[in-house]
Amino acid sequence: MLIVLSTAVTFAGGYRVSLQGQRALAMGHTGVAVVNNAELAFFNPAGLVFLENKINAAVGVSAVFSEVVWQNDEFGQMSRTDSPVGTPFYAYFSYKISEKLSVGLAAYTPYGSTVKWEKDWAGSHLVNDIELAAIYVQALASYKITDNLAVGGGPIYVSGSVNFNRNLSRTLTDLEGNRANVTLDDSGISAFGWSAGAMWSPIDSLRIGVNYRSEILVEAEGGEALFKNIPNSPLTPFSDTKFDATLPLPAELTVGASYQFNDKWLVAIDYNRTFWDVYKSLDVDFANQPDERDSNNPRNYQNASIYRFGLQYTANEMFTLRTGYYFDESPLSSGYYAPETPRNDSNNFTGGLTVNISDRVAVDAAFLYSRFEEIKESYAPNPVDFPEYEGTPFEGTYKSGAFTLGLGVTIKI
Repeated sequence: MLIVLSTAVTFAGGYRVSLQGQRALAMGHTGVAVVNNAELAFFNPAGLVFLENKINAAVGVSAVFSEVVWQNDEFGQMSRTDSPVGTPFYAYFSYKISEKLSVGLAAYTPYGSTVKWEKDWAGSHLVNDIELAAIYVQALASYKITDNLAVGGGPIYVSGSVNFNRNLSRTLTDLEGNRANVTLDDSGISAFGWSAGAMWSPIDSLRIGVNYRSEILVEAEGGEALFKNIPNSPLTPFSDTKFDATLPLPAELTVGASYQFNDKWLVAIDYNRTFWDVYKSLDVDFANQPDERDSNNPRNYQNASIYRFGLQYTANEMFTLRTGYYFDESPLSSGYYAPETPRNDSNNFTGGLTVNISDRVAVDAAFLYSRFEEIKESYAPNPVDFPEYEGTPFEGTYKSGAFTLGLGVTIKI
């Protein structure tokens, strides 16, 4: 029996959402070495102490429009997702206590999305629809060791929820012909992690940054497993019960640099490494069920890299323009393309601008276009590596695309 809790985020590696700041997003989502605004709370908290103002805040939200199309030419089958618009958000705040110390608070959504496939599609035994939310809340401190070197970081609290539905098999129905299915639902899931970073300016025009965000294991305990349209047969003894499962949110390391050419031009480059290899399998343990009815779901993710480039041009006191690009490697391995994360390597193009309404308030806007490589792949885990998995192979060609519009506000006092 195959049950998954991860989400179909078609615009980021695995189920990661790279939308943590409009200014950074417009520059290819670079930011580990850019002192721009309170978005540093996410990208590199060490830099908060380098902000000039005493109070800094940044809030924003994005609208994500995405689609996945699956097709199997051999059997003449096709299906596409019909997912609502995703709305990841962020809110950052920092306060400079002294020239050497700043503190802050951050809330953001690096994981989470909603996807819905067509009813009873060919892959409904793997997933029908899923909704996953993970909100990070982080307390921060930034300390200036010397005039050009600072460190920062803080603990992370994660609050999450999941709702997932799939059919139990390709053919199983009740007497009326309704497909047998199961829904997993849990909310109020919590976990803890941390992040730490450093920023160094060897010369006034150059900044170098590094930031590490820890792995976090999100454990669903005592969630609801609800079975529907189950045939009245001793061969299908499914009944509503509780479940336990663990979903890893992987650690990631980002290093980068920015260079201020003159008063007008700033360039930034980032390298991000996400340690996806922690996600080997997703196992679901059902209460009051024999062990053979538990769910073992091979994933076999591999570590993946993202290469980012950003450019900023200060046109005048009112307008600042930005553009960027990043290449995002897929962490999925061949033979492990489950339809809840059926995405391949992608080329991502970004742009945006800031409009300074006053000396204290600015509006930030950004867009992201993600172009994924079309790929023909299957979900057919290797029995040598995962001998307990007994699912039927599922294959086809996946075409994915996404477009994102974002709006934010920056405040400094």
